[in-house]
Formats: sequence, C-alpha cells, structure tokens
Amino acid sequence: MTPLPNYRPKQLSLGPLETEILNIVWELGCATVKDVHERILADPDRELAYTSVTTVLRRLTQKGWLSCEKQERAFSWQPLVSREEAQVIKAHDQLNQFLAVGNPDVVAAFADSLDAASLEKIEAIALRLKAARQAREEQ
Repeated sequence: MTPLPNYRPKQLSLGPLETEILNIVWELGCATVKDVHERILADPDRELAYTSVTTVLRRLTQKGWLSCEKQERAFSWQPLVSREEAQVIKAHDQLNQFLAVGNPDVVAAFADSLDAASLEKIEAIALRLKAARQAREEQ
C-alpha cells in the first residue's frame, strides 16, 4: 500500500486533456512536447496542435503535477508524483470530502448500499483504524 506522500500538487482537479497528457508523461517517465505530441497523433482520428500540448504541459507544471527542465535546446517534463501516489492523494481528498458531510446517517446509508466485497474492504479498514488508535494510545 502506498502511504500518503508528503508532496501534494497545488491543484488536484484536471481536465480530460490534462489527464491524458499526464498519463503519457507517467508512461514515458520523462517527456518533451514532441514526445507527447507524437504519442497523441499516433491515433489517426486525433488532431491536436503542438502549441496546445505545450500549453497543457505548462499548466500541469503550474498545478504542481510536473517539473520542467531545459535540456540543451528542448524542455523536458517529469512527474512530481507517481501514478500510485496520485491515486492515494485523490482518494484521501475524496474521503475527506465525504466525511465532511458529517452526517452519520448519510455514511451509514452509503455503507448499507455496498456489495459484499466492498464491505470486506470497509471491515479491513476498520481493523486498521483500530490498530492505529491502539498504537497511538500506547505511545
């Protein structure tokens, strides 16, 4: 299980094109505008301007998802968090939003609607929470 990372992007919400380009950078590990643009245009049904890719990469950098370095004459982008860390960050954020509702009846109604596999996961989480509480009390 990936722990909650210390680093968190400034803005979690991403548009569809931002998400697609971030996924490409995750796959490549390090990418130039040309790398990303070529990957998108590999689909014959797609059209996207080179400058649009540049704009999205810069936006992802401003949002804190990517870092940018100049290598010789080209810029190169690298992810600041892994795909797994991003999933943990987003799940943590969604859980906090859900718990912010603060109404136990809403949470109970949600739990009541879960299937057996999901209930097993909830029970496993409850056991981990209990263990974490006990560990804190022992300290």
